[in-house]
Amino acid sequence: MIQDPMLNLLSATAQGDKIAFAELYRVSSKRLYAVSLKMLKRKELAEEALQEAYVRIWHNAAQYRAGKGSVLTWMISIARYRALDILRYHAVRKEDVFSDNDEGPQLSSEPMIGTEKGLLEKCLAALEVQQRQTIHLAYFNGMSHHEVTAHLDLPLGTVKSWIRRGLQSLQRCLKL
Repeated sequence: MIQDPMLNLLSATAQGDKIAFAELYRVSSKRLYAVSLKMLKRKELAEEALQEAYVRIWHNAAQYRAGKGSVLTWMISIARYRALDILRYHAVRKEDVFSDNDEGPQLSSEPMIGTEKGLLEKCLAALEVQQRQTIHLAYFNGMSHHEVTAHLDLPLGTVKSWIRRGLQSLQRCLKL
């Protein structure tokens, strides 16, 4: 069994080791920031979500359970929920989170070159409608599987299957 390389850092963080926490931040912050930025589309909101996520990670490090996924997956879920909280906060206040010049969600924190973006768009267009819709809701709108099921009024297993098969098709099309 391969051990998660971040597990030791998280375990030390749970014991209050600030140096381990700093290293955990160093090795994971770019990915968590990319998730937050993808969902919130504004740098300052993504930074706010990231900060709140790491506060939660620091306070809840001892709550991590290895059987439920990798350390990074656990941390990304915390960042996603912080971003969703920010989106909900602004929605309740009817504030426009997105600026007028937004072109929609970015696929990563790094800009894509034209050929990469074109290939991704081509591969997304080749998916079945249901797969494309569920992937869009989950990855571009930041919805959890449960939120997608409620939004589409479909069983959870159906949504998970469509997303999984769609991602597999994307992977084949993009040759990852």
